[in-house]
Amino acid sequence: MSVPLLQVRDLDKSFRGVQALQDYHLELGSRELIGVIGPNGAGKTTLFNVLTGVAPATRGQIVFNGQDITRATPDAICCAGIARTFQNIRLFRRLSVLDNVRIGLQAHSHDRLHEVVLRLGGFSTKERLLEQQAYELLDRLDLVEYAVAQADSLAYGLQRRLEIAIALATRPKLLLLDEPAAGMNPTEAEALMRLIARLHSEYHLAIILIEHNMRVVMGVCQRIQVLNYGRLIAEGSPEAIQQDPHVLEAYLGVAV
Repeated sequence: MSVPLLQVRDLDKSFRGVQALQDYHLELGSRELIGVIGPNGAGKTTLFNVLTGVAPATRGQIVFNGQDITRATPDAICCAGIARTFQNIRLFRRLSVLDNVRIGLQAHSHDRLHEVVLRLGGFSTKERLLEQQAYELLDRLDLVEYAVAQADSLAYGLQRRLEIAIALATRPKLLLLDEPAAGMNPTEAEALMRLIARLHSEYHLAIILIEHNMRVVMGVCQRIQVLNYGRLIAEGSPEAIQQDPHVLEAYLGVAV
């Protein structure tokens, strides 16, 4: 049996007495695409913040690709191979679409300051290669025609795609998507669902998807976890989750 890409054990996170996560656990394979759902305030985004080092765990262990990253910094976790998007789109808004992706690609750059200033060590060659790689990513996400446009001039759905492109530029093994369909109309959400499935296949990624759009979640996820008040209350296939009485109670507020 292969070793999981991500192992999370007994994970707790509290904020001044508020228990945002309690006894959370996960084993994720290197090619799995899973969903994490739950009512507002269930602890979903807190989970992503802990996995990416933004908010340190109160208790528990996170092992990624055989490496304990429980206390690692966000930049070290990114370099290890975990990238994410956010509920509220995070872009370099005044920069071009192309430059946004180039910044993501530089996550693995090891140029020293004097090499950059004096353009030594094949710096110009590296820059041309980064630009080529950036254009390839934009092509994959149907954004090439907007390459020179300012990031904040893009339509909302295109900004979501750009944020995913930046995350992919860091060459992740695990991609965390935090409500990527938020604010999208049904047509845009349908296109996003196809995009997520395609990226999962083409990039050989593991993906964890937080999403309130149940059509998207049920349409792409192989397995679903359900959080409520920081606790994992259900886990299983999309079909099983739709019929789970604990999940229905958490969403509908009545015992089933």
